[in-house]
Amino acid sequence: MDIIELLSRPWPWWVSGPLLGLMVPILLLPGNKEFGISSTFRHVCAMMPTKIAYLEYDWKRQGGWQLSLALGVVAGGWLAASVFGGGRMPGLTVEARQLFQSWGLVLDQAGYQPDFLARWPAAFSLRGLVSLVVGGFLVGFGTRWANGCTSGHAIMGLSLLNLGSLVATLGFFAGGTLDSWFLVPLVLGL
Repeated sequence: MDIIELLSRPWPWWVSGPLLGLMVPILLLPGNKEFGISSTFRHVCAMMPTKIAYLEYDWKRQGGWQLSLALGVVAGGWLAASVFGGGRMPGLTVEARQLFQSWGLVLDQAGYQPDFLARWPAAFSLRGLVSLVVGGFLVGFGTRWANGCTSGHAIMGLSLLNLGSLVATLGFFAGGTLDSWFLVPLVLGL
């Protein structure tokens, strides 16, 4: 098996999980850096001239490496999708299809998402725009309030045995579960 074929296939959790976990010692040991993506947005905002005290700091010294990491994540996603055939979405399970059908949702031709989401004008409807703006605000607010994102707390914080990260991670998963059962049907009008 050549390297292109190896990189083009999905890797099992027991390979990709430990590789992701190795980010912790790779960042901590040589440079005392912590993994997380949400603070990158703060660094990007700090690049712009502003009078907001929260954004007035030396972003080059504190976050230059995180900007490189975020660009690497984007570049890696592009590389995986365009070069290694990762542009294909994984198929839905039979259970997921049955759940969508029980909600009365018709899937698109590929069978990956509700049909109305596949049509771009739906995203620009009033409901779509309100959902995007409110959802974006809630994600940003929650990330700031929790002092980090899921990757920072669940990967880095838990590995450092940080109690606050445990509480945040439990909150992320509880919120996601409650949203999927109560908020998604409400937004979709079910």
